[in-house]
Amino acid sequence: MTCTASIDTPIGPIEVVARDGAIVSVRFVDGSIAGVRACDSARLGGAESREACEAIAQLRAFFAGELREFDLPLAPWGTPFQARVLHEVRGISYGRTCTYGEIALRIGSAGASRAVGAANARNPWPIVVPCHRVVGAGGLLTGYGGGTWRKQWLLGHEGGGLALPLPAATGAAAHSNAEVVYATGPRSTGL
Repeated sequence: MTCTASIDTPIGPIEVVARDGAIVSVRFVDGSIAGVRACDSARLGGAESREACEAIAQLRAFFAGELREFDLPLAPWGTPFQARVLHEVRGISYGRTCTYGEIALRIGSAGASRAVGAANARNPWPIVVPCHRVVGAGGLLTGYGGGTWRKQWLLGHEGGGLALPLPAATGAAAHSNAEVVYATGPRSTGL
């Protein structure tokens, strides 16, 4: 059984999908979440709904500033290389950043920063596996599946020095991924 639950957040609606006791995906929903059930264990019932409801509870705590690290069962995903990349990304501490090149070095693939970026871009669990904490060389905020404006907001939320108010319109069309923004918060140290 597949369970879908959603939550409204400061950066737009987020949908969580759980199946077979694990989180399959966390995704930004640009547009209405009408028709997606809010997480209510009494309505959803069953083992899979517990994981979806726990993901919603942890996301709610993250956005309230009460949670820094997620503890959720994640479904197996990707190639061995992609799994190594996301394992490293999951280890980037709250409020810190790391470059694609640093991740490549950490997984023993020096020079594979573009491949790291490609794996990071396919992350099915944004925020939970904090791909927003990975930045380009020199701290450049490069692409983010949910839009660079969300990446900037998330880093600011975590104390990375980028906290900015959201614009009045919060849809993909209201934001440009071409804007050059630099992360100014703390960086990870060492490999």
